[in-house]
Amino acid sequence: MIETVEHTLKPIYDQYSKILILGTMPSPKSREYGFYYSHPQNRFWRVVSDLYNQKLPVTNDEKTEFLLKNHIALWDVLKSCRIDGADDSSIQDPVANDIGALLKKTNIHAVFTTGTKASALYKRFCTKSAGIVAIPLPSTSPANCRHFNYEKLKEAYRVILEYTV
Repeated sequence: MIETVEHTLKPIYDQYSKILILGTMPSPKSREYGFYYSHPQNRFWRVVSDLYNQKLPVTNDEKTEFLLKNHIALWDVLKSCRIDGADDSSIQDPVANDIGALLKKTNIHAVFTTGTKASALYKRFCTKSAGIVAIPLPSTSPANCRHFNYEKLKEAYRVILEYTV
């Protein structure tokens, strides 16, 4: 069932953030848990913690600490849209977050998008105001498991290390 969803999660960043990773819109599970990539089968946290050789963050506070310690900012391309559950392909009436304003407040010098839809929406709505072309990454969603097994996904995300380490 398609419903109108407003983005309720604050962007995670500080003055030391070097990169920004953008999803499309928080999933119903992420909105329920109040944090990004909170679906139990989403592979985002496992991938980034493995890349940085650090303990898997579990709580929202641990995830925030992990991001800031590793100079990673996290947000989503969309401020609102009509969507069926977590199905990015169902998105209608997208309204973008002001990514450019966030970038002006930080030292972020690289933007990454997670998934095809986030990449397309960023390119359409944000590239001009942000002034940075995004580097697309595959989705960490459980729906993307058959296209990207864990090792292939981790290898694709390895590029973020070039900008943060």
